[in-house]
Amino acid sequence: MSKRYALGERRGASGTLVETLADLTGRIRRGAPSTVPREIWSLRDIDVDIAAGDTLGVIGRNGAGKSTLLKVIARITEPTSGVSRTRGRVGALLEVGTGFHPELTGRENVYLNGAILGMRRREVDAKLEEIVEFAGVAPFMETPVKRFSSGMYLRLAFAIAACLDADILVVDEVLAVGDTEFQRRCLGRMESMRNEGRTVVFVSHDLDAVTRLCSRALWLDGGAMKRLGPADDVVSAYLASGRTFAARQVFAEDPTRPVSVLSVAVLDDAGTPTEALDRDTPLTLEVRFVVRERVPGLDMTVLVHNLRGVRVLDEAWSDSAHAAKREALGEYVARIVVPPILAAGEYVAGVWLGTPFESIFYEDDLLRFRLHGDANGRPNRITQLALPWDVRRVAPVALAKGG
Repeated sequence: MSKRYALGERRGASGTLVETLADLTGRIRRGAPSTVPREIWSLRDIDVDIAAGDTLGVIGRNGAGKSTLLKVIARITEPTSGVSRTRGRVGALLEVGTGFHPELTGRENVYLNGAILGMRRREVDAKLEEIVEFAGVAPFMETPVKRFSSGMYLRLAFAIAACLDADILVVDEVLAVGDTEFQRRCLGRMESMRNEGRTVVFVSHDLDAVTRLCSRALWLDGGAMKRLGPADDVVSAYLASGRTFAARQVFAEDPTRPVSVLSVAVLDDAGTPTEALDRDTPLTLEVRFVVRERVPGLDMTVLVHNLRGVRVLDEAWSDSAHAAKREALGEYVARIVVPPILAAGEYVAGVWLGTPFESIFYEDDLLRFRLHGDANGRPNRITQLALPWDVRRVAPVALAKGG
């Protein structure tokens, strides 16, 4: 199965009715195209079977085709070639507000989504209380959702997708923009669905969540299948082959964006960019970025994974005492010093930048670095703290007779 998009021109044959009408209007205005439009294959030759009760994590870098695959599974778009067959009701959470009518109330949108899933009204009635309780938006259920905040949209959308007896739950990275408690509840709900034997397809940059939740993982790279297999194995291969060892990543500045990341680097204790450090010395993670427009609630998190996909570091700017200064305009250099607590080995560093309800920048595999040191025969340790021991003899023991 493959999916192709034309760049700079809509193709009505494979799009929605709105896209088809917009395409025809554009053709009339522009006249005949002077050049052949460029095309991009968002998916190419994807062949994967997802059995009932399976939990599949989909990983890959931005632009790998992950969201397109979910849209095909959810029947939102059709493949350009090949076929996609899905049996059962599909509950999809792909973008905030997907499937909502802005003029309808929260309650009315619950029934609308139930009808889309083919459910009878009495079936939705039986689930309504559970949905409202999970979403935590009871006072606003009679309010048009166009007046909902992004967070309320997100909570209600996930509650609908997860509670309306869907046989298949399809969830995109949209969960990354929720608060910590909401993410925990969503992951718990997906684990419950897995235990109930329902199918879950989960796209996430949180590799630890993928290995914990999913039995299998699919790694997409440039629209093609790179690897499919047990989640632990695929995540390890993804991290190990991610990027060559690099001390710094520099990004082209985009003056049209309110916030842009300029560079990310790993520094030694002398402030020099390096990809190889002594395990027994501190390391610094540095992010340079520019804020051109005020973004309320702007926050940043630096992430570090080991090559088993375990997140060993997750530190947010909002946790610090300087969080109140994060909305001022200007160019910033943010640094966080990590004491020598990580065990010797190889690590992958990433950065998230955004607000509680919007991801502005998210790359989990920007840098790869190595901590040199002695593992002391325990390569599976995550931390190496060298904590002091207090060992005292509190009472003597008499030797046994004949000893």
